Amino acid sequence: MQNQRVFVLDTNRNPLMPCHPARARKLLRSGRASVFRKQPFTIILHDRDGGETQESELRVDPGSKTTGLALAIKGDRGWKCVFGLEVEHRSNRIKSTLEKRRAIRRSRRFRKTRYRKPRFDNRTRPAGWLPPSLYSRVEHVKTWAGRSLKLAPVSSIAVETVRFDTQKLVRPEISGVEYQQGDLFGYEIREYLLEKWGRKCAYCGQANIPLQIEHITPKSRGGSNRVSNLTLACEPCNLDKGNKTVAEYGFSSIQAKAQQSLRDAAAVNATRYAIGNAIKGFGLPVSFWSGGRTKFNRTSQGYTKAHWIDAACVGDTGGNIHIPAINPLQAKAMGHGSRLFCRVDRFGFPRQKSKQREKTVRGFRTGDLVRAVVSRGKKAGKYTGRVAVRNTGSFNIKTVEKTVQGISWKHCSILQQADGYAFSSPA
Repeated sequence: MQNQRVFVLDTNRNPLMPCHPARARKLLRSGRASVFRKQPFTIILHDRDGGETQESELRVDPGSKTTGLALAIKGDRGWKCVFGLEVEHRSNRIKSTLEKRRAIRRSRRFRKTRYRKPRFDNRTRPAGWLPPSLYSRVEHVKTWAGRSLKLAPVSSIAVETVRFDTQKLVRPEISGVEYQQGDLFGYEIREYLLEKWGRKCAYCGQANIPLQIEHITPKSRGGSNRVSNLTLACEPCNLDKGNKTVAEYGFSSIQAKAQQSLRDAAAVNATRYAIGNAIKGFGLPVSFWSGGRTKFNRTSQGYTKAHWIDAACVGDTGGNIHIPAINPLQAKAMGHGSRLFCRVDRFGFPRQKSKQREKTVRGFRTGDLVRAVVSRGKKAGKYTGRVAVRNTGSFNIKTVEKTVQGISWKHCSILQQADGYAFSSPA
């Protein structure tokens, strides 16, 4: 594996062509350049204003959990990928946080305490509204596309736009009027399940007894009310299973009958137009390509499956794109802190005095990329990673290997301010 190209800026912070890491080291040692940004690693030149650039294209492969981005440069021998990035979305954490907030608010409304009445009639949603968990995916792609345009001389953008036929994923042979009928045409849910599972308990096999509708993957574990996630069980088996999955309960054969989840496919379908409109706002030529074209470009040249490799294979590659074995940058969305004034207990009451939390402590914020040099003591050493601040001035530093606690702010220096992401690939 080799390192990626280094982004280069001129004296006016205009992007130039990325250079080889060896070239960047020479410029830094000679004093002609300085480090502008750690992640992704970028240098700024002191003695150059402007320069020639080649045709470059930013390629995006949106995904449900991870989105891949790649920068491709066109040369005499065709396209070559010089930078790869994988952005891990935080949509699941957003969803769980909103559900927790909703539960606390609902519990407060049903208590006999003074509380404002719920207001529902004055809430409207604008055109193109997306749930926060989906909207965050759009913003992540938009953020990194905008950053790429500031660091590299991008002349065009290619985006993979995928539309999953969810009915086709469930029944590949479906056609015609069957799209309007669905699985439950002519049945009610219970009758459909009775016929599907042979009118007997799926676990103990007893028949001619009262049966209950049971979730294969419990809702508390992320399951849904989709028919493929339902089965039939007698009351003793249902109670004994509890919130276990069928695999944990010892019935993997039932899990094999369950159809694949369509949650990821639905998320991609819902956000594809929003991502396209967001990228169009940058004012560059934008082209949209199918997932089949991406797969053809990747498999025809024998590249392995990865998000950033799929991004590099998006669009018209001319049947030839060189993708070297590089270490892609891994960016995990962490958010920009919490809006809570203080922590609350499981009933929604504050556990401490409600006062504004100080975000900045001794010039540091949680999420900053810092370097700590401790010369003596039990924690002597050098540590580089994300910092978690405390009002006492004793910080925690999360490195690639571990989390070091109790590092004084006096030993820390900021390498890069927090930008809402955690990076796992070294600079």
